[in-house]
Amino acid sequence: MSVLLIEAFYGGSHKQLMDLINEEIEGCVLYTLTAKKWHWRARTAALYFMQAILPDDKYRVLFTSSVLNLAELAVLRPDLGKLKKILYFHENQLIYPVQKTQERDFQYGYNQILSCLVADIVVFNSAFNMESFLTSIKTFLKKIPDHRPKNLEEIIRPKCCVLYFPMTFPDISQFLPEHKRVSHTLADNMSSMDISHCPKTSLQAENMSVEFSHDQIQSSIGESSAEQERATISEKNICASGDPVILNASNTLAGDIRQKKPLHIVWPHRWEHDKDPETFFKVLLKLKEKELTFHVSVLGETFTDVPDIFSEARITLGSSVLHWGYLASKDDYLQALCMADVVVSTAKHEFFGVAMLEAVHCGCYPLCPKSLVYPEIFPAVYLYSSPEQLYRKLENFCKRPDVARRFHLSPSKNDCPVCTDPRGLAKNEPGLMHLISFKRKLKGKSYN
Repeated sequence: MSVLLIEAFYGGSHKQLMDLINEEIEGCVLYTLTAKKWHWRARTAALYFMQAILPDDKYRVLFTSSVLNLAELAVLRPDLGKLKKILYFHENQLIYPVQKTQERDFQYGYNQILSCLVADIVVFNSAFNMESFLTSIKTFLKKIPDHRPKNLEEIIRPKCCVLYFPMTFPDISQFLPEHKRVSHTLADNMSSMDISHCPKTSLQAENMSVEFSHDQIQSSIGESSAEQERATISEKNICASGDPVILNASNTLAGDIRQKKPLHIVWPHRWEHDKDPETFFKVLLKLKEKELTFHVSVLGETFTDVPDIFSEARITLGSSVLHWGYLASKDDYLQALCMADVVVSTAKHEFFGVAMLEAVHCGCYPLCPKSLVYPEIFPAVYLYSSPEQLYRKLENFCKRPDVARRFHLSPSKNDCPVCTDPRGLAKNEPGLMHLISFKRKLKGKSYN
């Protein structure tokens, strides 16, 4: 079987997925466009691939993400339109939170609906992604002045299924500080656990008593708080030149230092408005106004338009910043995550959250909105309902960082109710099983 892989936005999780499939499944041919100018990729990629993809009668399956207008490509290249077409949704545009609504914004969601209509199988990376897309079709199409199509949800839904993003978790033992090596055994457990397609309640807290109150914190801080204020920090702060500072994993935390060192918060998301950096920095600045001590690392990719809040926040946060900017090296990125205590999401638009799960794998305590995909992945104790609640949680952790460092999450395949045999998607399609199941999602594992 020969599989044609097409990715119109070859970066981030889109690249991770295509690379994994290409590596693990024999007979793949990969065509890509670089991850630049997303809007232009969504508009014009089909025309490019029409010319770029060489004819080959060995192709049996076409796999692509929803950035590509599959309907256009199928018409422009009838030979490709005849293949078994699988469409994977990393995100959907029907509920995308745009800064300013314009008529052209309609086209991106409309293209995804058309792609679903010509696809044979439509795969979503979470139940939230699938349901938010399908249930929004009717409302979305009301923007059409007249002669609106009907019953498209009913036509598309039978093609749809959920297949959680197949993540691989590398060995991070070399990057872990001492306190995580002692209390956090997730790296050792990952080899025998599968979180790749079963996030529902699969992240179990070893101790759920972390949900403490402000009064409890005040009564228990005592001498520890005073010691924390007197503590010296061994890592260097951000350079005056703005160059990123990579934390050294040899600067370990152990014993009393676990309490003395300031809380280290990490934000590992794209520098775009849909990740709501404004709320994140507003909360951090409030912590700073209250004279609470913390460190922060702001990671994630940047694209053409970076929200102004980033340059403003970097100046205001000053010496609280340990790292600022994208880390091209995966090892450097993992090392930065391993040195952090708490990972925060303030996203308005999230359908899986690879960065959050990577940070959890590195021993970070997650704080996520009680919305979007997060309730599908994380137990309620790790969710917050408002910016004020996020502030209170971080305030408590700033006063008692040892509490955040005491807990970690463990993926548990046995407690995952949505775990199903992914081969079921292809049970009536001989040969297609190899692709749909993302064979050997985690290196060395197969679903037999």
